[in-house]
Amino acid sequence: MVLGARFFRTVLASEPISRYIVGEYLPGAGVQSDDDWRAYIRANAIGVYHPAGTCKMGNDPMAVVDDGLKVHGLDGLYVADASIMPTVVSANLNATCIMIGERAAEMIRPPPERCQSVSV
Repeated sequence: MVLGARFFRTVLASEPISRYIVGEYLPGAGVQSDDDWRAYIRANAIGVYHPAGTCKMGNDPMAVVDDGLKVHGLDGLYVADASIMPTVVSANLNATCIMIGERAAEMIRPPPERCQSVSV
């Protein structure tokens, strides 16, 4: 894991991706030695059976999408899955994702036309 983490940091520091990286949030610049990495990994590594939170919703600097599920800085791109949740919910993830998808559909598609009158 230490080798993988070091490699990932190297990839993010190289062109062309480095121009899109604002800074390192975690583990931070203080983690440099193999011992530092091992300590960080031991303290933070977990098994993730229901990944969530990779495209967090919000308006803080770490958020990827807004409350309308639109990706910050891009037009016409929405995210509507478990990745918008900041953490895994303590409920059925499938049901939560269905609710997110239903809400996204309501926000994206135009409302149905209202019937003015009904004759029988």
